[in-house]
Amino acid sequence: EVQLVESGGGLVQPGGSLRLSCAASGFTFSTAAMNWVRQAPGKGFEWVSVIDTSGSNPVHADSVKGRFRISRDNAKNTLFLQMDKLKPEDTAVYYCARGAGDLEVWGQGTLVTVSS
Repeated sequence: EVQLVESGGGLVQPGGSLRLSCAASGFTFSTAAMNWVRQAPGKGFEWVSVIDTSGSNPVHADSVKGRFRISRDNAKNTLFLQMDKLKPEDTAVYYCARGAGDLEVWGQGTLVTVSS
């Protein structure tokens, strides 16, 4: 069974940091482009970051560029999102998703709340 399981969300103060993880199983992780996508309360989905199979070409949305960094460990079948300098507007459910363009597999999401 193809599965993506996110973890690492929680409550953090503005300016703080969190590191999200996404554990992949049921497919060859090292051959899949991976993404982070988020959904703020009452809003639509927003693509955040994508990383290619080798991990050498991360791309980030302008809204998080310079604050977030996507990475992956192919040996451990795990995707990461390091989030620094968090802002209240970063509050959202964060999903990892497999694919390049079409995101055909999604995790269940992890909630990040940025509030004082």
